[in-house]
Amino acid sequence: MLIDYKKANIYQKDNILVLKEVDFHVDEGEFIYVIGRVGAGKSTLLKTLYFELDVDEAENAFVLNHDLRGLKRKYIPALRRQMGIIFQDFQLLSDRTVHDNLAFVLKATGWKKKDEIEERIKDVLEDVDMLDFGDRFPYELSGGEQQRIAIARAILNKPKVIIADEPTGNLDSETAANILQLLRKITHTGTAVIMTTHNIPLLAQYPGIVYRCVDQHLEEITNDYNKIALYQEEDSADEVRTMDYSTREDLSM
Repeated sequence: MLIDYKKANIYQKDNILVLKEVDFHVDEGEFIYVIGRVGAGKSTLLKTLYFELDVDEAENAFVLNHDLRGLKRKYIPALRRQMGIIFQDFQLLSDRTVHDNLAFVLKATGWKKKDEIEERIKDVLEDVDMLDFGDRFPYELSGGEQQRIAIARAILNKPKVIIADEPTGNLDSETAANILQLLRKITHTGTAVIMTTHNIPLLAQYPGIVYRCVDQHLEEITNDYNKIALYQEEDSADEVRTMDYSTREDLSM
């Protein structure tokens, strides 16, 4: 198990309780959606996973075999190197080419040999179908292309977990679907993906394990069509669609 929260209370930095008694579990190769209204706690939950927020109140609060309760700050950089983080706004360095964006991350995380750096950059660009874009600057790329580069950056160090906060939020529906296909493909290597989204139709196209933040709680609703339909009716009435969900066991294969 990569992540194991049991009865965890999650607070914002101003000590406001956002989610209480959270049970949240992530295994290798799983694809997990976290949904909910704006302000429901999705991003706050993710911040605890990459150690921006502390978790001190819990029966269990383990991320990558480290107990977050009292975790020493000196261990955080090494733990973050086992993660890939993808943001909605890409956060690419605008004054560097795609190649140099990726090289910067590798050098910052301890890669020293030039030939190994070049080989790794080639591999990840090939993985995201952007091999011919290494000499481009971010402003020369479309939104979908920039997100592919952000994903390439996230997988540079072969992470155990990818955390994606609204990675398709600024993309059109076709491009968003392509990004989901790419992220799903990454799970076949054993990397788990945790993704927040408001794009409910994607859940029908690309089923995964679904958690919903609601009323200060996190509930798993993967196979509960009634709850998912209710969520759509309340928060996304214009996006109600017929959905067909697989079982949790099927999704992890």
